[in-house]
Amino acid sequence: MLRSLSVENYALIDRLEMTLGPGLNIITGETGAGKSILLGALGLLLGTRGESGVQRDPTRACVVEGNFAVEGYGLEGFFDENDLDYEPVVTVRRVISASGKSRAYVSDLPVGLGVLRALGERLIDIHSQHENLLLRDDTFRVSTLDAAASQDALVKQYAIGFAAWRALQKKLAETRIAAATASSDEEWLRHQVTELAAMRLVEGEETTLEAEQRELSHSDELREAFSLVTAELGTDETGIAPRLRALRRVLERVGAIHPGATAWAERLASAHINLTDLEREVADACERVEGNPERLGAVVARLDAIGALQLKHRVTSTAELLAFQADFTARLAAIEHGGEQIAELEAAVAKVEAETQTLAEKISTGRRNAAPEVEGTVAGMLCRLGMPEARFVVEITPAALRANGGDEVRFLFTANESMAPRAIEKIASGGEISRVMLALKTLLARSVGQPTVIFDEIDAGVSGRVADAMGEVIADLTAHCQVVNITHLPQIAAKPGTHFLVYKHEGTTHIRTLSPDERVAEIAAMLSGSTVTDAALRQARELLS
Repeated sequence: MLRSLSVENYALIDRLEMTLGPGLNIITGETGAGKSILLGALGLLLGTRGESGVQRDPTRACVVEGNFAVEGYGLEGFFDENDLDYEPVVTVRRVISASGKSRAYVSDLPVGLGVLRALGERLIDIHSQHENLLLRDDTFRVSTLDAAASQDALVKQYAIGFAAWRALQKKLAETRIAAATASSDEEWLRHQVTELAAMRLVEGEETTLEAEQRELSHSDELREAFSLVTAELGTDETGIAPRLRALRRVLERVGAIHPGATAWAERLASAHINLTDLEREVADACERVEGNPERLGAVVARLDAIGALQLKHRVTSTAELLAFQADFTARLAAIEHGGEQIAELEAAVAKVEAETQTLAEKISTGRRNAAPEVEGTVAGMLCRLGMPEARFVVEITPAALRANGGDEVRFLFTANESMAPRAIEKIASGGEISRVMLALKTLLARSVGQPTVIFDEIDAGVSGRVADAMGEVIADLTAHCQVVNITHLPQIAAKPGTHFLVYKHEGTTHIRTLSPDERVAEIAAMLSGSTVTDAALRQARELLS
């Protein structure tokens, strides 16, 4: 439950703090005092997106902070899944900087808005007047039945299965389209694969072939150059190698006289060895060089064939051609085995669909079993709220599988016993819808175990004895959860609890806890207006007693 709330620099609020009680917390105040602003600040804390310019002072950050007692509400798993530290009391803080950047923290650990929003949904349920439109929403109607049936785990399991089923359906449809498209290209693909496979391409072979082509094209020139080199390095006395050997011997003879001569002789010996090896290698190369017009023609033809394929496929290397070959081969294999893949996917879709359908039927059974309880609870609550002839009917109709199951749920209503129930959103007045929503919210709070429920003028459209009964229902709800009730009716504001007054002073919104005497004055003002009469004070005391 919400233990305390502080708001700084938000809209008309400069700084505001409130400490809430565990039971009923009543908030009253004149129209325009800032009750909706207070809810807007709380919405920031629960993960709503902050609009630019929310700061009262644009040079300072807006900070909203709340302390929540979370022990006993089964939130340990949520904290563990989101790598948050679980403590019995959790501090949630939302900061919007002067530049408009938003940051959120849970127990001083930064979190994203998605996590903040998910946590907020587990902590507080805010019911405002516009939420009466939820009666038009099939998702709300279905979730109400699921909550009453206590089948949250089953619904989550179904949602996972339904998502998997839809994903498989999508993949099957895409595979069928791809197979249909590819089959029209089968003949072309087969030709490409045959043509490329026949070439027996080797990655990088064009480089080797181009080198061989150059050598074959210049064989005479190469033989002449190699012959000249081997002749100059030859073994006769005019060759370089024999001359180096003779010079080495000259230096060896004077080695005893000059210390450097021996080292020079060794260097000449090394050079002689290298030149001898070089002469042998050049001679071998000269023997290998030969004019081979047939081989040259074959090399040129191979290069031309590779070049033609590269031009055709708009690439510049055999590596890229091999990549095309692999792709074409895979696409052709997909066509040839496409029927098998489609059959496998069809079987998988049918299997998951059957499992999902089974879960949907279990969920539907739970809803049908819970429907009489929902009908009875709401009808009993409406009777208590001054509508003894009201009938509330839950209509469940089988439907195609959807995200929340295989049912279409409608809430039917009539305020008069003589009239047949019809869709509630079409025939109920504002006051009737307020009472139905209070009954449903009470049912949900009991079923879900929501720590805190906030009612923002749920009493719209009611007055007098009905307002008093509505106040009793709201007060009774505190046996199951903390309740914060924003009201404009004295009958509801007088119910036992902590009473806060929202007021405006010098253009800023403030809130304070009322003492017993101040409560009497506030209730009296709600009864009689700006001029508080003695009669209003007496009536206020009666209401409070």
